[in-house]
Amino acid sequence: MGDEGGARVPSPQQARAQASAITSGRTAPDTEQSPTSRLRELFDGPRLSPGQRRIAQYLIEHITEAAFLSITDLAERVGVSQPSVTRFAAAVGFSGYPALRERLQSIALATLGSAPGISAADRSNELQAAVDAEIENLENLRRDFADPDQVIEVGRALSRSAPLTVLGLRISGALAEYFAYAARRIHPDVRLVTKGGTVAYDALLQSREAGGTWVLAFSMPRHAQETLTALRVAHGAGLKVALVTDLALGPLADEADAVFATGTGSRLVFDSYAAPVMMSSALLQAMTDADPERTQARLEAYEQVSEQHQFFLRD
Repeated sequence: MGDEGGARVPSPQQARAQASAITSGRTAPDTEQSPTSRLRELFDGPRLSPGQRRIAQYLIEHITEAAFLSITDLAERVGVSQPSVTRFAAAVGFSGYPALRERLQSIALATLGSAPGISAADRSNELQAAVDAEIENLENLRRDFADPDQVIEVGRALSRSAPLTVLGLRISGALAEYFAYAARRIHPDVRLVTKGGTVAYDALLQSREAGGTWVLAFSMPRHAQETLTALRVAHGAGLKVALVTDLALGPLADEADAVFATGTGSRLVFDSYAAPVMMSSALLQAMTDADPERTQARLEAYEQVSEQHQFFLRD
């Protein structure tokens, strides 16, 4: 299909994303590709907002009907505004909704023509596809761990930094909280920063004044401008930055001394973070191995306190 039909040339980033996109367990020729797989390929390349993913999900689940809806009807069915549908069409590479609908109609007609022959494997639902994508992310991370030197080296540096600052803003705050909660069991001074602006600046400057040397930062999509500013403040204060993110290139990575790029699950409306959590656990393991005597002493002391005050239920 030419430009009038909405065909697009993917950017290098989109091409990489498409190359690593997860398909169903079966590999079939393009001529036999299922309609669901065709739609997933269409929508997987660009980074979509949560609202745009709702539109994509609706189209995947109701393709035979949705492909023939007007922009007004589609917006009403999904529960979004008409401009949101127009922006979605542009985000997936089309000149507008009419061009996108033309492509959807060709896929829908193929669906109607081949419906009796579609296999159960091709009808896997979005939840199964999301799990498949996360399995692929973890397999990629496993390959990265074949050379664990950077993880070990940075883990040792984080272990020595006192205090150790852990930064995660907006949706990345949950990952930072997980890491900080565990790190406090094995490190004497962990400072968690989950608020941006001057609050983050104060915390970073105070950490450096107290003798800290490293910040571990988490930045997941959509990447916050305030995270970039905080990393610049950290560098300006003389702190080194280790960054766990989904992109190995870009302005955030440029501000980091060590980058751990892991895939995030983007099949559902909101991202999932199996690989970033695994990366966090690997860094925690490296920290424990860096100072085993301190680790053992702190863990034993914590167990005594938790037993004394009955922190946990008995299994």
